[in-house]
Amino acid sequence: QVQLVESGGGLVQAGNSLRLSCAASGRTFSTYTMGWFQQAPGKEREFVAGITWTGPISKTYYADSARGRFTISSDNPKNMVYLQMNSLKPEDTAVYYCAASPRRGYYTGPADFDSWGQGTQVTVSS
Repeated sequence: QVQLVESGGGLVQAGNSLRLSCAASGRTFSTYTMGWFQQAPGKEREFVAGITWTGPISKTYYADSARGRFTISSDNPKNMVYLQMNSLKPEDTAVYYCAASPRRGYYTGPADFDSWGQGTQVTVSS
């Protein structure tokens, strides 16, 4: 099992930026894909961005709503994954979760990830 702790959420005005961080510990060597998900009140958890590794090579992928505004990155020696969110919109308001998967590939479904953080609230005001 991998333990994940998110940080960096907060209240920002539309158009501004936030960087979320996810610290991983535990069986990190068994993790091949990391993802960020968002969950707004009354809605299902939705995929935002992911990063998947094949050896030292990583590839990133995004939901359409995030592509061009959000960037996922990692610092492997520190077991950290980040989500840089720019040009934030009120509709980005949600709890953001970091997730880890032992599968290698472009997974976007919550069921494909077996470790989750507690979430961090992002609120974007208009």
